[in-house]
Amino acid sequence: MKLICSKTDLLNGVNIVLKAVPAKSTLDILECIVIRAYDNKIKLIGNDMALGIETVVAGEIVDEGTVAINAKIFSDIVRKLPDNEIAIIAEDNNIKIKCEKVNFNITGRDAADFPALPQIEKNNSARISQLILRDIIRQTVFSIGSENESSKIMSGELLEIKGKNLRLVALDGHRIAVRNVELKDDYGNQSVIVPGKTLTEIMKILSGELEDEVNIYFSTNNIMFEMKDTIVLSRLIEGRYYMVDQMLSGDYETRVTVNNREFVGCIDRAMLLLKESDKKPLVIGVKDDEMEVKMNTQMGRFDEKLSIEKTGDDILIAFNPKFMLDAMRAIDDEDIDIYMMNVKSPCIIKDKEESYMYLILPVNFNPAE
Repeated sequence: MKLICSKTDLLNGVNIVLKAVPAKSTLDILECIVIRAYDNKIKLIGNDMALGIETVVAGEIVDEGTVAINAKIFSDIVRKLPDNEIAIIAEDNNIKIKCEKVNFNITGRDAADFPALPQIEKNNSARISQLILRDIIRQTVFSIGSENESSKIMSGELLEIKGKNLRLVALDGHRIAVRNVELKDDYGNQSVIVPGKTLTEIMKILSGELEDEVNIYFSTNNIMFEMKDTIVLSRLIEGRYYMVDQMLSGDYETRVTVNNREFVGCIDRAMLLLKESDKKPLVIGVKDDEMEVKMNTQMGRFDEKLSIEKTGDDILIAFNPKFMLDAMRAIDDEDIDIYMMNVKSPCIIKDKEESYMYLILPVNFNPAE
């Protein structure tokens, strides 16, 4: 095998597939990137058995072939080479990497030992703008539970399609994030649970162009995201997702409309008094046309008043400040509506069309503080 690529194109491709390469594995071959040069295409492949990524790199193929190379060594070499064309020559798993006056000789691996990516029949599918998909992942992924949670399902997001509506749902036991978007076409019904790691890595790969599209293909155990030059395959999480619609009650006693930018700035300032280990609540007092935000920690006290529009009863309630800030930062609207029932019930932040909905459970607090 012999191929020639620009450093920029090769490094971009390596950075993409590295997202599917484990730092440590009981199978050494999984710590490799496969370079495959066939049919006028240079492909780089990474696979950790749960997430697999294949991307096409622009370049010239002088001789076809396939080889596997340690991902960390290869990425470090490419990153530190001069900004010029790079030649990669592989023969009997001996790999030469040349750029200007720099020469590396590396021992490769037999690519036949590398596990192939699963094959998905392209029957059940949907198409969406890469920009929109990237945004709705960004606006929900922070509510996914950690992989250490007792419930495996919480470590993923529900991706649900009903006709022309696509919905993403994430929850961690203390909050829920929901995003709804309308698709151009009717794609029937699909409902899968996608690992949070997969969505986080896809978000980094998706382009910021509205016109660029991604095709999503569904199978029983896997999901595939197909972009122009990159394919991402992931195992799905088995099980039935939580009945979130029953948790998102439309009842409320108080509705507050507040400027999003001002509220984000207020929470940011309050959190300056928090240490990492602190679990102090953000206390919100709503009265007439004013919302008072308080924080009391070992470092000191914070108090700020914001102008609001209020419908319904006055209320004094408290929340985890990080959870509230995460939701506020995910919303692009200038003004936001917060719906509250009482000090024991969750607040719901949503727009009139319910294109986004965020539920946050309140926390106990001492009103005298």
